[in-house]
Amino acid sequence: MAKKLSDAQVESYRRDGFLVSIPVLNAAEITRFRAELEAFEAETGKPLDFPERSKSYLLFEWADRIVHHPEVLDAVEDVIGPDILVYHTTMNIKEARNEAYIPWHQDDDYFHLDPPEHVTAWVALSDASETAGCMRMIPGSRAEGLVPHAEKPEKDHLIRLGKAIHDRFNDSDGVAVPLRAGEMSLHNKHMIHSSGPNRSDDRRIGYAVSFIPAHVRPQTEPRTSVLCVRGADRYGHFVHEERLKTPLSDAARAAHTEAYRRYTAATGIAT
Repeated sequence: MAKKLSDAQVESYRRDGFLVSIPVLNAAEITRFRAELEAFEAETGKPLDFPERSKSYLLFEWADRIVHHPEVLDAVEDVIGPDILVYHTTMNIKEARNEAYIPWHQDDDYFHLDPPEHVTAWVALSDASETAGCMRMIPGSRAEGLVPHAEKPEKDHLIRLGKAIHDRFNDSDGVAVPLRAGEMSLHNKHMIHSSGPNRSDDRRIGYAVSFIPAHVRPQTEPRTSVLCVRGADRYGHFVHEERLKTPLSDAARAAHTEAYRRYTAATGIAT
């Protein structure tokens, strides 16, 4: 029996490769998490950027709470089972009235995990409307497996190295998947998706969390690190991370630096 999703929702995810409009955060959590994020940005004098944009749950309480949130994990468990690891996370922010966009791509072009049971939970901390540049999905595209990507850096690309599926889809292809603040979408690692510019008056803030069942194996070296957030890891395919104790402490920064080093080395993403 599913914990959060209906049987129809689980079937929709299996068929189409994605699911939208799943409520996970309440109003107080949305306000608190965004405030904590933007307080850090105010302190540093700039929008959140790499390396802190990656694996933020090892540094910030708001991110730690999201990857451990029962509402998030209940929905994830319904599609990948009870033993859940966080493989990676990326904070995706599009500033208001900004032309930055994310071209068509699949998450597995960087991650290379087997079997293909990795699910990305995209948690909205602000409204992600069509005007704000919400994601677009190509329903059923996960069935193609991993398709060729090529590096083609452009000024407004938000994907590092500009790796994407070029010259195959138009901006209006697929279906839009708008989310309200506090909602989440789920998509399979082979789902072809993109998102357009933010032409709204507010930032579009989303936390993309890559969850995998513990039996999934990495196909690259060196071994990346993961955080067990529910159940147990009886396989040991990855290096284990420890849950954040004190945000932005020396210990937290050291753990984050090592996890980020492993991730960039395994995926070939330049630091």
